[in-house]
Amino acid sequence: MKEHEIVAAVRRIAGLADAEHAAAATRATLTVLGQRLAGGEPGDLAGQLPAGIKEALPETGEGASFGVEEFYRRVMDAEGHGCTQDGAREHARAVVAALKSGVSQGEFDDLVQQLPADYRDDLLSTAPVDEHR
Repeated sequence: MKEHEIVAAVRRIAGLADAEHAAAATRATLTVLGQRLAGGEPGDLAGQLPAGIKEALPETGEGASFGVEEFYRRVMDAEGHGCTQDGAREHARAVVAALKSGVSQGEFDDLVQQLPADYRDDLLSTAPVDEHR
């Protein structure tokens, strides 16, 4: 997918008024996801994303351990635009849904494997995953 396609998908799914806000939500979510993922996973994910978006991800993740509510708080802070924590939740879920259709199934599965159950039950709920693999 191209950058404008991912941003348009996030805008549509999250119901955002403009592409600038959707791009900010996308970058904020990827930045925080990059903090949460460990090892080379952020770089692997970035390798399947277009320029302009992939820069939000580090090459190597620190694997910081924080729950999904802290994830949303960090997205809220990074996003700006007067974002609330509930708004950050909806925006992050929209970004994950766009990622699911924009990266390979194997890459998305790798991402899911690094996230604990509370992320799967909330953040990933717009992008169903088969947990019986």
